[in-house]
Amino acid sequence: MSKFQKALKDNKKYLILFLVLWTVLEIVLIAPIAVAITESLTLDQKLDLTAFIGNLGKEISSFTAITRAFESQTMATFGKGTLWFTIIFLIAATIGVIKTKPKSDYKDIENGSSDWSTGGEQYRILSKNKGIILAEDNYLPVDKRGNVNVLVVGRFRFW
Repeated sequence: MSKFQKALKDNKKYLILFLVLWTVLEIVLIAPIAVAITESLTLDQKLDLTAFIGNLGKEISSFTAITRAFESQTMATFGKGTLWFTIIFLIAATIGVIKTKPKSDYKDIENGSSDWSTGGEQYRILSKNKGIILAEDNYLPVDKRGNVNVLVVGRFRFW
Protein backbone atom coordinates (compact mmCIF):
# COMPACT_ATOMS: atom_id res chain seq x y z
CA MET A 1 0.00 0.00 0.00
CA SER A 2 1.47 3.36 -1.00
CA LYS A 3 1.75 6.27 1.40
CA PHE A 4 -0.93 8.23 -0.49
CA GLN A 5 -3.36 5.28 -0.33
CA LYS A 6 -2.67 4.96 3.41
CA ALA A 7 -3.32 8.70 3.84
CA LEU A 8 -6.62 8.34 1.95
CA LYS A 9 -7.61 5.40 4.15
CA ASP A 10 -6.66 7.27 7.34
CA ASN A 11 -8.57 10.40 6.25
CA LYS A 12 -11.73 8.68 4.99
CA LYS A 13 -13.94 10.29 7.66
CA TYR A 14 -12.52 13.74 6.88
CA LEU A 15 -13.11 13.25 3.16
CA ILE A 16 -16.74 12.34 3.85
CA LEU A 17 -17.00 15.44 6.03
CA PHE A 18 -15.49 17.50 3.16
CA LEU A 19 -18.11 16.07 0.77
CA VAL A 20 -20.94 17.03 3.13
CA LEU A 21 -19.41 20.50 3.60
CA TRP A 22 -19.09 20.90 -0.19
CA THR A 23 -22.78 20.03 -0.61
CA VAL A 24 -23.91 22.45 2.10
CA LEU A 25 -21.76 25.29 0.75
CA GLU A 26 -23.02 24.59 -2.76
CA ILE A 27 -26.62 25.00 -1.59
CA VAL A 28 -26.12 27.84 0.87
CA LEU A 29 -23.42 29.88 -0.89
CA ILE A 30 -22.82 29.07 -4.57
CA ALA A 31 -26.48 28.84 -5.65
CA PRO A 32 -27.41 32.23 -4.08
CA ILE A 33 -24.32 33.86 -5.59
CA ALA A 34 -25.19 32.49 -9.06
CA VAL A 35 -28.79 33.71 -8.80
CA ALA A 36 -27.70 37.11 -7.46
CA ILE A 37 -25.17 37.53 -10.29
CA THR A 38 -27.76 36.63 -12.91
CA GLU A 39 -30.33 39.04 -11.48
CA SER A 40 -27.74 41.84 -11.13
CA LEU A 41 -26.57 41.85 -14.73
CA THR A 42 -27.37 45.02 -16.66
CA LEU A 43 -28.57 45.06 -20.26
CA ASP A 44 -24.98 45.20 -21.54
CA GLN A 45 -24.07 42.12 -19.39
CA LYS A 46 -22.09 44.05 -16.76
CA LEU A 47 -22.46 43.37 -13.06
CA ASP A 48 -24.18 46.07 -11.00
CA LEU A 49 -22.40 45.73 -7.63
CA THR A 50 -25.05 47.47 -5.48
CA ALA A 51 -27.80 45.32 -6.99
CA PHE A 52 -25.63 42.22 -6.52
CA ILE A 53 -25.12 42.90 -2.78
CA GLY A 54 -28.85 43.50 -2.28
CA ASN A 55 -29.81 40.40 -4.26
CA LEU A 56 -27.22 38.24 -2.49
CA GLY A 57 -28.62 39.08 0.97
CA LYS A 58 -32.15 38.37 -0.25
CA GLU A 59 -31.15 35.04 -1.90
CA ILE A 60 -29.13 33.75 1.06
CA SER A 61 -31.95 34.43 3.50
CA SER A 62 -34.74 32.97 1.34
CA PHE A 63 -33.24 29.49 0.68
CA THR A 64 -35.04 29.30 -2.68
CA ALA A 65 -31.89 29.93 -4.69
CA ILE A 66 -31.10 26.24 -5.17
CA THR A 67 -34.31 25.72 -7.16
CA ARG A 68 -33.85 28.99 -9.06
CA ALA A 69 -30.23 28.08 -9.88
CA PHE A 70 -31.47 25.45 -12.33
CA GLU A 71 -33.48 27.91 -14.41
CA SER A 72 -32.24 28.39 -17.97
CA GLN A 73 -30.75 31.89 -17.57
CA THR A 74 -28.99 31.02 -14.27
CA MET A 75 -27.72 27.55 -15.15
CA ALA A 76 -24.54 28.70 -16.93
CA THR A 77 -23.51 30.96 -14.05
CA PHE A 78 -24.29 28.25 -11.51
CA GLY A 79 -22.28 25.71 -13.52
CA LYS A 80 -19.23 28.00 -13.71
CA GLY A 81 -19.47 28.78 -10.01
CA THR A 82 -19.76 25.09 -9.16
CA LEU A 83 -16.79 24.24 -11.38
CA TRP A 84 -14.50 26.85 -9.80
CA PHE A 85 -15.67 26.06 -6.26
CA THR A 86 -15.12 22.32 -6.84
CA ILE A 87 -11.62 22.87 -8.24
CA ILE A 88 -10.61 25.04 -5.27
CA PHE A 89 -12.20 22.61 -2.82
CA LEU A 90 -10.44 19.59 -4.41
CA ILE A 91 -7.09 21.39 -4.29
CA ALA A 92 -7.61 22.14 -0.59
CA ALA A 93 -8.65 18.52 0.13
CA THR A 94 -5.67 17.13 -1.82
CA ILE A 95 -3.26 19.38 0.06
CA GLY A 96 -4.82 18.19 3.32
CA VAL A 97 -4.40 14.52 2.41
CA ILE A 98 -0.83 15.05 1.21
CA LYS A 99 0.08 16.86 4.44
CA THR A 100 -1.27 13.99 6.53
CA LYS A 101 0.37 11.15 4.61
CA PRO A 102 2.74 9.12 6.74
CA LYS A 103 6.35 10.26 6.82
CA SER A 104 7.63 6.69 7.00
CA ASP A 105 6.44 3.13 6.51
CA TYR A 106 6.58 2.52 10.26
CA LYS A 107 3.79 4.90 11.31
CA ASP A 108 1.44 3.37 13.91
CA ILE A 109 3.79 0.46 14.62
CA GLU A 110 4.65 0.23 18.28
CA ASN A 111 8.34 0.67 18.96
CA GLY A 112 9.85 -2.03 21.13
CA SER A 113 7.15 -4.61 20.55
CA SER A 114 7.61 -8.07 19.19
CA ASP A 115 5.61 -7.12 16.09
CA TRP A 116 8.88 -7.13 14.15
CA SER A 117 8.85 -10.90 14.03
CA THR A 118 6.33 -13.35 12.70
CA GLY A 119 5.52 -16.97 13.35
CA GLY A 120 7.71 -17.54 16.41
CA GLU A 121 10.78 -16.18 14.69
CA GLN A 122 11.83 -14.28 17.85
CA TYR A 123 12.22 -17.55 19.80
CA ARG A 124 15.44 -18.35 17.95
CA ILE A 125 16.96 -15.62 20.09
CA LEU A 126 14.50 -15.27 22.97
CA SER A 127 12.93 -17.77 25.31
CA LYS A 128 9.22 -18.29 25.73
CA ASN A 129 9.37 -19.45 29.34
CA LYS A 130 12.23 -18.10 31.48
CA GLY A 131 14.86 -15.43 31.70
CA ILE A 132 14.81 -11.63 31.84
CA ILE A 133 11.33 -10.33 30.96
CA LEU A 134 11.31 -8.22 27.81
CA ALA A 135 7.64 -8.35 26.85
CA GLU A 136 4.69 -10.67 27.28
CA ASP A 137 5.90 -14.20 26.36
CA ASN A 138 9.34 -12.84 25.44
CA TYR A 139 12.23 -13.53 27.79
CA LEU A 140 15.95 -13.07 27.24
CA PRO A 141 17.53 -16.33 28.41
CA VAL A 142 20.33 -15.92 30.96
CA ASP A 143 22.00 -19.18 29.97
CA LYS A 144 22.52 -17.95 26.41
CA ARG A 145 26.06 -17.75 25.08
CA GLY A 146 27.18 -14.30 24.03
CA ASN A 147 25.98 -10.86 24.97
CA VAL A 148 22.91 -10.80 27.22
CA ASN A 149 23.07 -7.12 28.15
CA VAL A 150 19.67 -5.43 28.40
CA LEU A 151 18.91 -1.72 28.18
CA VAL A 152 15.85 -0.88 30.25
CA VAL A 153 14.05 2.30 29.19
CA GLY A 154 11.43 3.55 31.60
CA ARG A 155 11.25 3.58 35.36
CA PHE A 156 11.28 1.04 38.10
CA ARG A 157 8.98 1.72 41.04
CA PHE A 158 9.11 0.52 44.59
CA TRP A 159 5.89 0.78 46.59
